[in-house]
Amino acid sequence: MAFRSFTEPAVAPAPRYLTDGFQRALAHWNHERLAPQFPSADWQANLQRDSRMLRLEGSFLEHLRAEVAEQAGSAPTDPDGFIRWFEQLKEDGPGQGDPLFPWLAEEASREDISWFLEQEAAGEAGFDDLVAYTQVKLPAGPKLELARNYWDEMGRGNPAGVHGSMLATLVDALQLHPRIDTTVWESLALANAMTAMATSRRYTWHSIGALGVIELTAPGRSASTAAGLRRLGLSDRERRYFDLHALLDVKHSEEWNREAIVPLVEEDPRRATAMAEGALIRLNAGARCFQRYRAAFGIGISQAA
Repeated sequence: MAFRSFTEPAVAPAPRYLTDGFQRALAHWNHERLAPQFPSADWQANLQRDSRMLRLEGSFLEHLRAEVAEQAGSAPTDPDGFIRWFEQLKEDGPGQGDPLFPWLAEEASREDISWFLEQEAAGEAGFDDLVAYTQVKLPAGPKLELARNYWDEMGRGNPAGVHGSMLATLVDALQLHPRIDTTVWESLALANAMTAMATSRRYTWHSIGALGVIELTAPGRSASTAAGLRRLGLSDRERRYFDLHALLDVKHSEEWNREAIVPLVEEDPRRATAMAEGALIRLNAGARCFQRYRAAFGIGISQAA
């Protein structure tokens, strides 16, 4: 896979929202609040806690929106123009062409890839659940596209084809132990941002942009990760999660753009700006992860492979 040259962005001091303590607290809260539960006697106290955490989560997202507002504001708001802008993110969006991925494909040791995947698995928000939250009350056409995407994520009813189960197979094969408290904050922040956009209805259009840009940009990263796993001797079954996403997400992206993004922007052009913000928030979060991973591995940053 060819990667373009890459220049490391300047690093600004982290605000309170981009720190270990904040992101771990948010991740633990998300893990607890989204888990199936029974009624409890202290539900009122839990509501008070949830109210406080929702305000903090909202402030976190507003900080992320402010980071991308200028760039997102330059995105066209007509359907054709916006799709051209959106698809160009695959080439020049934040984090694209990162040197981490050719290094994973060609040089990383089993220990290196295990640590990388443990960070990724712990920060995995669950694409199927994010889609399910996002589709609530959408117009019929886009809702059907998200439903089709969800059904693919669920293996079209075949337990062996459920994407989350495929990832679990790889986690077991490598004997990984993903936990919030041993995961870098950048990975937690990515999952927290995706969860916040999907579960809050005021960020629905942001979530559609963020989920769509995952489908758009994931194939190249997945192919590189699969190549590294193949080089290290992982079996077809163990690599299946990344092998599948290297191919399937190309089709998913085309359909998501055509069946969800275009009709939604046709109906209300304001959604284009929100989708642009969501896509850039997701790409920025990924870029922060890649930078942190490269620092951990001591990978040079001046030239991509």
